[in-house]
Amino acid sequence: MSEFSRQRTILNPVVPYLGTIFGGLELGQMVVIHGTVAPDADRFQIDFQCGCSVQPRADIAFHFNPRFKGSGHIVCNTLENERWGWEERTNQMPLTKGKPFEVLILVLPSKFQVSSNGKHLLFYKHRLDFRRIDTIGIHGKVMIEMIGFASQTPLQGSQLISLDASPLNSNKAESTESMDFTLPYAANIPGGFVPGRTMAIKGEIKRDAKRFAIDLRPTGSTDIALHLNPRMKEKVFVRNTYLYESWGEEERCLSEFPFQQEMYFEIIIRCEANHYKVAVNGIHQLEYKHRFKDLNKINLVSIGGDIFLFDVRVW
Repeated sequence: MSEFSRQRTILNPVVPYLGTIFGGLELGQMVVIHGTVAPDADRFQIDFQCGCSVQPRADIAFHFNPRFKGSGHIVCNTLENERWGWEERTNQMPLTKGKPFEVLILVLPSKFQVSSNGKHLLFYKHRLDFRRIDTIGIHGKVMIEMIGFASQTPLQGSQLISLDASPLNSNKAESTESMDFTLPYAANIPGGFVPGRTMAIKGEIKRDAKRFAIDLRPTGSTDIALHLNPRMKEKVFVRNTYLYESWGEEERCLSEFPFQQEMYFEIIIRCEANHYKVAVNGIHQLEYKHRFKDLNKINLVSIGGDIFLFDVRVW
């Protein structure tokens, strides 16, 4: 995620650890955990709890439990009224015994979204109200270097502009509460998308999504300077340019496809003198050399496809 302010950081807590989350969890908040799995680990767990009571045992809204026997798997569950619910398991195991790791847990309206070591890992739909969570517990064979709590905040010292789906003639930042992000979406970019400017696009991919597209282009022309087109079934992230009534050669190569159905995403596009830089959920993905050379004319963004669009901002 691009713009987070650290609210509180806990360094080198002793495990087992039980600590208060001051102010509880908020929508859009991210919990960042850095640690190292013990060389002889069989399992460890991270629990987001509703209190710290032992008798009766506090409810656990989200139990994240990597287990290392065999090929390894991760168990997620909820404890309510001292009873565990049904286990949700994933056989993906990005954590390795004796190795450092990073786990990011993002709070969304209907679920937690978890990534590890820069890759999407799993979703866990809320079974309890996440606003009840006020305690984090960590147990098992793991060493923790840092627990951080971060919330999205506006940029400091930058002119942040929310792009409504209608032409904007002002450079004044506006509230997103009244903005229309229905698809297909198109908005003017005040001042154009020239070198030094950055755009953030936030949304969620639909459950049955096939593809979506983001286009940067000049108004009054069919040209497309930058076409970003994630295709879910093929698992390819296509980049291209449309000039003189025809598409150029597609660029497709990436080490990992960074999208998944039902995933929340934030795409950051940075315009530099010779190329665009593109990141997804805080991870740099690619550079794309300019084929449309008259950068001063790029003043329109259009978005369509199988997503829910939440926000589009430029600075």
